[in-house]
Amino acid sequence: MPIQDLPHIAAEALDTPSLAKLALPADADHPPRILILYGSLRLQSFSRKLALEAERILRQFGAETRVFDPHELPMLDSVPASHPKVQELRALSLWSEGQVWVSPERHGTITGVFKNQIDWLPLEDGSVRPTQGRTLAVMQVSGGSQSFNVVNALRVLGRWMRMVTIPNQSSVAKAWQEFDADGRMKPSPFYDRVVDVMEELFKFTLLVRGRSDYLVSRYSERKGAAAARALAAAADVLEGAATAGKPACCSSGAC
Repeated sequence: MPIQDLPHIAAEALDTPSLAKLALPADADHPPRILILYGSLRLQSFSRKLALEAERILRQFGAETRVFDPHELPMLDSVPASHPKVQELRALSLWSEGQVWVSPERHGTITGVFKNQIDWLPLEDGSVRPTQGRTLAVMQVSGGSQSFNVVNALRVLGRWMRMVTIPNQSSVAKAWQEFDADGRMKPSPFYDRVVDVMEELFKFTLLVRGRSDYLVSRYSERKGAAAARALAAAADVLEGAATAGKPACCSSGAC
């Protein structure tokens, strides 16, 4: 039945949002699960150092964390998706409720090492979407003056991967000055911003967790799914009518 004043709306696919539908599930009391990706293979990788610093902060807040090592991850399409390193990355993305992406800036944008990781994560794998509805924090390191090219590019990627990207972000300029000999980040406004970003990510993950499927449920997709079900049902009816009254052997193709 059409809805009054909205004749183009499919009423069966329209879901009116409500606070009740945003209620926290009973099993949502585990520590937030955060996956951290970084974008350099260098021995003295500053994006890795920043990733590990972020991990320490998240663990202090009570998160359960994993840092993916991009070493030995093949280039996209050079091996089947069954490759162990690809499967590891995809499993971690499915495990996560939130993610932190850290990339150096190279030639004004993210590195190939980082992009390769995202390219191995499909938008959809059967009925599962490995990144949809997960929270995301973006950070970058630069060898020179402060830039926001990478965090802006990461935000575009996050939107494309259907993630909930938090408002705050971190861009660490002259990263080679910001870490000590032990790889720990020195106290500075840059460090304070990293703490800010991880705190905000933790909060947003708590807000979204257990609700992500509902939050990213779309009218257009529900409408399409309903149409597909109707077509399948119609096909079953036609098939049933075509075989009605025939011997059982005919339905199996034996006669």
